[in-house]
Amino acid sequence: MLQTISLRDFVIVDQLELDLTSGFTVLTGETGAGKSILLDALSLALGERADSSQIREGCNRAEISALFRIEPNQSKELSKWLDEQGFPQEDDGQSLVLKRTVEANGRSRAFINGSVATLTQLREAGDQLVDIHGQHAHQLLLKGGAQRELLDSHAGLLPLASEVATAFKTLADSRRRLEQAENAGQDVERERERLQWQLDELTELSPQEGEWATIQSEHARLANGAKLIGGCQEAVDILSDADNSLESTLSKVCGNISALAEHDPGLSDISQSLESASIQLDEAIHGLNRYLQKIDLDPARLAQVEERMQALHSAARKYRTETDDLPKLLLETAERLDALTASQNIEALREQVKQEEATYLKLAKQLTQKRSKAAKELGDLVTSAMQDLSMAGGRLEIALVPLNEGGSHGLEQIEFLVAGHAGSTPRSLAKVASGGELARISLAISVITSKASFTPTLIFDEVDAGIGGAVAETVGKLLHQLGQSHQILCVTHLPQVAAQGNHHFKISKSQSGEKTVSQVQVLGRTERVEEVARMLGGATITDTTRRHARSFRFLLPRHRHARERRQQGAPALRAADAVAPAALQRHPLRHPLLPHQDGRAGDRAQVGAPLPPRPARPAAGAGGGHSQVLRSVPEDARRHRDARHRKPHLQAAQCRYRHHLQGRCHPLGLYRPVHPRQWRGLGSAQVAAL
Repeated sequence: MLQTISLRDFVIVDQLELDLTSGFTVLTGETGAGKSILLDALSLALGERADSSQIREGCNRAEISALFRIEPNQSKELSKWLDEQGFPQEDDGQSLVLKRTVEANGRSRAFINGSVATLTQLREAGDQLVDIHGQHAHQLLLKGGAQRELLDSHAGLLPLASEVATAFKTLADSRRRLEQAENAGQDVERERERLQWQLDELTELSPQEGEWATIQSEHARLANGAKLIGGCQEAVDILSDADNSLESTLSKVCGNISALAEHDPGLSDISQSLESASIQLDEAIHGLNRYLQKIDLDPARLAQVEERMQALHSAARKYRTETDDLPKLLLETAERLDALTASQNIEALREQVKQEEATYLKLAKQLTQKRSKAAKELGDLVTSAMQDLSMAGGRLEIALVPLNEGGSHGLEQIEFLVAGHAGSTPRSLAKVASGGELARISLAISVITSKASFTPTLIFDEVDAGIGGAVAETVGKLLHQLGQSHQILCVTHLPQVAAQGNHHFKISKSQSGEKTVSQVQVLGRTERVEEVARMLGGATITDTTRRHARSFRFLLPRHRHARERRQQGAPALRAADAVAPAALQRHPLRHPLLPHQDGRAGDRAQVGAPLPPRPARPAAGAGGGHSQVLRSVPEDARRHRDARHRKPHLQAAQCRYRHHLQGRCHPLGLYRPVHPRQWRGLGSAQVAAL
């Protein structure tokens, strides 16, 4: 589930951090306010291609990050994927952070749990977490490829479809080689002879990887051997063999400074440096002597090296390649010759094609069989949903049209056929469905396929375009129902859909100096009523539009909403609501059968036969106070002190608090407890009767 999305300097958003929860969340606002900006930012975090134009004007970089809470049923699979890809885990695999940055120069970087990731890895992670249904999804239904992918995705046939595509590609390559072998003739034979001659020549030369660089270095050393020996000998003479050699001079200086350092400790560091230099000079002299002992002038080896260099250079010039690439050319020539030789064996090629055809047909027939079953199931589900979307009598059929020859996508073509009303023949979706019908069918398909999806977060970007009225309310109910099992985010302009949401975000834009910024506001019930009223009435919000907005079920005041739920409940609960006595109405209590202040009903205790409705209060002067109220209770509802006349569910309270009732309780038994312990001691049914 998407828990938090953060944006910085993205399009017209300065800085935004939005916390999301489960259920059905709607995003509304004026056109151009930036509703789709949030979805575009989330798409970037999920691996979509970035553009430097998405950076807010005047800024150098945009940042988008998304924090996901991993559901228990996904934790094991996602943790395995993270381990395979080498990414760390957050909160013991319970959280996942996706981040994307876009630079002004067009470059972008992706991160998973703080580690650098590729766009492919970002998409793989995002596909397991979020499914986005774009605002143009209904238009994609007109394309055959989209219809086929939708059916395969719904039925879980994408892996099998991929195997069929691979088998077809292999078969196509074998067929092409067979055709070339059958039509080649003498040209193939001449090409084979040329390759054989070239292979023989390169094999005899036997070029090795990295040989050219090594032989160049050896040639430079052998060709300049005399110069190397003369230079090294001269250096040795200057350093050690001459009368005034550098070694003897440095040794004398070291001795003098060392003696002076005994009188002034300040010369100690200098003395140590001179001793170190003397040691290094001595090592250099020994190294030169060793080099002179090993170096040898070998004219024969020099001639061999020059001959080898000439051979390699000539071969590279002959075959129009670089000298370093000769080993690679040798391998390529051998492979081409093997392939050409194998291609001339026509019988072997025909046998190979036959085997690959059998493999392809086996996989393709399995795919066809499973597609047929899935097509009928999906067609029935969409047909059922169409009845609730003001398309009574309409139906959707998914036809599998056989192809003359199989292809990479199987042995058939997928085509969606729709009948707009009862009695009509299903025809192609592109020819029959209007814009509104197409949008409704697309929405029905999206909802149905999403119900079977294991993706925890589903996003609908204005998929309700082209519908309205009662159909829009039905769509809102469908999305609200889907929100009970998934996290739903929906961008909408329809008040009927917005009123069904569990949570409501309003997106607006304003001027900040010379720049336009987008803002997000979390709406409470009162603010939701105002926003829905705006969506109903436009710029001018009137009391009529407000009343209309309040009439939506999910925008009712809590006490009205709770009352409606009780009225739809069991008959016993409706009876209990009808007999609320005057004492409870004058003294509000947390009645177990009436809604609390937070809108929730209390414990639903079963109540017996309903008591008569409350009679009218007697006129002033006809009696007063407590006794007058008691006289208004009908005779058949009276409760006497005698235990045999008491109601069984009231006996406990009557006996327990008898010492509190003396002198204050009317013979009918109705009273208003004033002691807190009295209320705590009563059951729900007792309180209802009181």
